[in-house]
Amino acid sequence: MKTMKRTAKLTDVRQSMCSFFTMSKPLAIIIAALMIACMPALRAADVTVVPTALIQPKRVQVPSAVMKRDIPASVTLPKGYEQSGLSYPVLYLLHGAGDDEMVWCNRTPVQELANTYGIIVVTPSASTSWYFDSPIDKNFQFETFTAKELVNYMDVHYRTVPRREGRAIAGNSMGGHGAMFLGIRHTNTFSAVAPMSGGMDIRTGSFPNNWNIKDRLGPIESNRARWDELTVMNQTEHLKPGDLAISIDCGTRDFFLDVNRQLHAKLTARGIAHAYAEFPGEHSWDYWKDSLRRQMAFLDRHFRKTGASVKR
Repeated sequence: MKTMKRTAKLTDVRQSMCSFFTMSKPLAIIIAALMIACMPALRAADVTVVPTALIQPKRVQVPSAVMKRDIPASVTLPKGYEQSGLSYPVLYLLHGAGDDEMVWCNRTPVQELANTYGIIVVTPSASTSWYFDSPIDKNFQFETFTAKELVNYMDVHYRTVPRREGRAIAGNSMGGHGAMFLGIRHTNTFSAVAPMSGGMDIRTGSFPNNWNIKDRLGPIESNRARWDELTVMNQTEHLKPGDLAISIDCGTRDFFLDVNRQLHAKLTARGIAHAYAEFPGEHSWDYWKDSLRRQMAFLDRHFRKTGASVKR
């Protein structure tokens, strides 16, 4: 009897469940429809949008055979690089004395500008090298490293435009000197140069006793010929019309203003086409943040002319 009652109860439960699901079918359909209708909103709520400002540059270690050590560098890739399959022009953006490979990314909108113009931006850590191959310190061979080893590294590891038409070099302060110095000496590697507030004549004023220049070249008093040879002001003698696209700017209250005006005058006298501009500002990141925007626009126009730009 107990078994029969238990069986009867199970039968009643099964019938009740079947009856419930049968009666609930229209309700289930309504619920399912509502869930489907809500799915786009649910997906949108679940998506995390990463602001451009939070996208971090790649930090890499670039091997240097000439210095027998790895050199840190930051690489900023434009938005869409990973998916596009395209080859991009590269801006070698040099820092000033005492800064490092991250300073441009931390102090200016490098990622935003890389996205806007479709340009890869790389900054090596160069200490106070002044981008020379130091004749007195084998640990500071930054002309060879920047103009050869770093360029080769970028062409091997990233989808670059691997010719001079797809490369430009720029920088601020010591990096402005370095950009002009390397641009002039390596016109087969770079097609454009954009120095900002550059230290264009290392022999004048307070230059010889500051920013570790004498640690790279030796004191000017006993190495005058070397200083005369390597200053940007005299390197311009090797520049021919059409060798480089050049854009120079400097702040009107910058203590490097005079040497920039002198460089402008010398280029003009030699018939070397270039853009030169002065804007209100000092030797500061407030100035360089705006200057980089102007110079990136100049370089974008240049890369469009050379056919290296992805923005066609």
